[in-house]
Formats: sequence, structure tokens, C-alpha cells
Amino acid sequence: MAKEIPDLVAEARAGTGKGAARQARREGKVPGIVYGDGKEPVAVAFDFNKLLTKLRAGRFLSTLWNLKVEGQEDVRVVCRGVQRDVVKDLPIHIDFMRLRRTSKVNLFIPVEFVNHEKCPGLKKGGTLVTVRPEVELVVTAGDIPDHVTVDLEGREIGSTIHISDVTLPAGAKPTIDRDFVIANLAAPSALRSGGDDEEAEADAAAE
Repeated sequence: MAKEIPDLVAEARAGTGKGAARQARREGKVPGIVYGDGKEPVAVAFDFNKLLTKLRAGRFLSTLWNLKVEGQEDVRVVCRGVQRDVVKDLPIHIDFMRLRRTSKVNLFIPVEFVNHEKCPGLKKGGTLVTVRPEVELVVTAGDIPDHVTVDLEGREIGSTIHISDVTLPAGAKPTIDRDFVIANLAAPSALRSGGDDEEAEADAAAE
């Protein structure tokens, strides 16, 4: 299932250069530029508050956006740079690069766990500890997966789930070469504390 691409609304900006950018900021806008895909750069501007909200939500630079500018065809873009005020740390300019449907892009894809009811470890009271709720993958812009599925069927307490244990969507691959951990099944706290008590009693007997 393809992941829904979030919209990012901008308006066309007349003129380029420092003067036009300063004028946009005085109007409560953040000036920006859209380039790439063999086309001419386009000057745009974003509502300051709305853009700041999206920036603070995180993952802005690793999200594929559907850029909407009135009077222009929607285009898929990724952010390639945010200039910030050195004192206030607020955005003052932003750069976007156009992507074709066949372009490759690094994105964070959510992890979804299935078959909880078929997991022996959970039935025995174990706890699913999620190490990575998202994994960064290289994906094709025209076919972004909605999520990565981790099957818990047959998993016992003490099991560790690595990225190599997961069937990734076609055309996707991790950005990290090593076989990193996504989640593990931890023992119930009562069993863990009980084990600690037994070890303490054994130590006391040895003394």
C-alpha cells in the first residue's frame, strides 16, 4: 500500500534576490525556492506559522511532500535545506528539490507489528519493546510504502527482531548497512525481579 504524501501549500513569489525575500518576511512569509528535474527554479513563499509547525513536528527533511501552488501543477519535493536566523533559530529561507516518480529518496517509514495473538512470548506475559518505531529506507518516490510489517507469530520471550528478519517492500532498502534491531520481546517484570531475588539468595548462601 502506498503511503499518502502530505500536502505542503505555498504561493508563487514575485521576484528573487534579497529584496524580494525581505519583503516576503515582512508579510509573515518564509521565502523559498524549488529547483531540479531539469526545470527552471521557481520562487515560492510559505506561511510562517504553518511552516514552523511542520518543522517542529520533526522529520521535515526526510518527508516527501506534495507541493501545492495555486495555478501550478502539484509537484513532489523534498527539503534540501532550511536557513535559520542565527539569533532566533527561526526559518528565514527554505530550499526544495523536485523529484520524479522514479527518483530515489531516503524516508522514515513507520513499523507495524502484526499477529500479536499468535506470539507465544506475549501470551506468556512478555513485553514487546519497540526499539525503532520507524526505519529509514531508500524508496522510490512514486511507490512509497505506507508501513513496514513485522510478523510476531511464533516469537518467544528473549527474541530479538532485526531488520534482516523483515520482508521489505519491493524496491526499498535500509539506509544503514548493519543488521540493526527493530524490537525485542522482554520477559515479564515479575520474572525478571524473581530471577534477581534468586541470584541474591544464591550469593548469600555462598557467603
